[in-house]
Amino acid sequence: MSTVVIAAAAVFFLGMGVYGLLAPAALIRPFRIVADSAEARTEVRAVYGGFGVAVAGLLLVAAAGAGGMRTGVVVAVAVSLLGMAAGRLVARSVERPSAFYPSWLYFWVEAAGGGALLAAVAW
Repeated sequence: MSTVVIAAAAVFFLGMGVYGLLAPAALIRPFRIVADSAEARTEVRAVYGGFGVAVAGLLLVAAAGAGGMRTGVVVAVAVSLLGMAAGRLVARSVERPSAFYPSWLYFWVEAAGGGALLAAVAW
């Protein structure tokens, strides 16, 4: 079961990463961010695209149990996801998003994903 959870997280990051590489402006549009320059699109491709694909690769290595990195990789990604969710809670204390999507949806995805990954290494 833990391998399935890790692989599912890898698929999520891979999807985000590929989407970020291929359609950076579309990826951030739900947040009302406009990527109207090459520099802005490059930043989205790097942070959402390249990072997402790299994390997916690490998670797939962890799911396969290769190199003895499983626990370290999974805990690092889990803590990163939980940190993103915590950042959304901090933002909530400063200002409120106007709707559930996208901010709160991603809060729940990040919180559940981080928790599931931590549970996966505990199994």
